[in-house]
Formats: sequence, C-alpha cells, structure tokens
Amino acid sequence: MNQVDQIISVLKERYPEALCALHYDKDYELMIAVRLSAQCTDARVNLVTPALFERFPTLDAFADADISEVERYVHSCGFYKHKARDIVLACQMLREVYDRKVPDTMQELLKLPGVGRKTANLLLGDIYGQPAVVCDTHCIRIANRLGLAKGKEPEKVEAQLRAILPPDESSAFCHRIVLFGREICSARNPKCGECPLRPFCRDFSGE
Repeated sequence: MNQVDQIISVLKERYPEALCALHYDKDYELMIAVRLSAQCTDARVNLVTPALFERFPTLDAFADADISEVERYVHSCGFYKHKARDIVLACQMLREVYDRKVPDTMQELLKLPGVGRKTANLLLGDIYGQPAVVCDTHCIRIANRLGLAKGKEPEKVEAQLRAILPPDESSAFCHRIVLFGREICSARNPKCGECPLRPFCRDFSGE
C-alpha cells in the first residue's frame, strides 16, 4: 500500500461518513449553500439556509426574487450583496439555459455566476458522483503538510491531487480532509500529538 492509499485508509477509518457539511435537499440548494460558504463557515450557512429556503421554496422563487430581499436573508454570511446577486442570476440561468438542473460538466458550471472551480468540483462530486477535487483552504494546507502537493494556488494543487488520488476516492477524500482540518490539522494550532497522519507529515517536528 503506497502512502496515498495509507492516508486514505486512515481518514476513512476516522471519518467513515464522508458527507458535505452543508445542508440541502435539492441540487440548486447545494449550489446556493456553497456560494454562501465563501469566506464564511459552513455552520453559519446552515443557520441561514433554512429560513432562506423556506422563503424561496422553488427554483422559480429564487429566479424571480428581488435581490434586495435575498440580501436580507444572507446578510450574516458576509459579502451579501455579491452573493445575493449571484444566487438570483444563477437560478435564472438554471431555469432559462439548463432546463432547471445544475449542469453536470465543469465547462458549463463555470458559466454560472459565482461558480468557480472549487464550487464546481463539489457539485460534480456530490450531485453527480463524478471524480472531483475540492481545493479549499483545508485541502491546500493539509496536502502541502503531507507532501501530497506543493504550492497554494488551488488549480495547481487540484491538478497535483488528481494525479495521485484514485478517481473514485477523490471527492470523499476532500470531504474527509475538511473534517480532519477542523478537528486536528488546523492552520494555527494543529494537534500534532494526537494526529493519526503524523507519520506522513513532513511538517511534524516531534516537539
């Protein structure tokens, strides 16, 4: 078993359920929740979306929404003006261009307002079960610490991870890395003494 497989095995054992932390029922709701999560915690988004999705219960409701009203619902997520605008415009595009469905290709997803590669990868992995590498801050930090990737540019880290991760494990791996980053391998005060991946960590000094 090579190092990548060993790391995957350890993470699987610790986090058997590799699920997205954002709450949603419909595919476009995940798109909206991921947009809200930019520069915001998943916990905060999960506090905001129940009322948001109750007020706008359908894709049409979002597409026809007054952006200023959406702003009031998402205000606490930060950058609320940009996020509210992107949500309404993206839902309009889903209705008018994509037959009311979130697209299933990277190329088409990137045409949606507010959707970058990180969001697109998450949607492809969670909605369609496609091989996906979601390069958020946790993934970039931990991939570097483990020597799985080098650099801080998301697209370059994504390419490096795609080259070494088994395609059928990549999406779940990224979800587990987020859980691991929150519990153990934080940015400022990692719990190295109790880290199950310590044998693979090039940053660990033994102190």
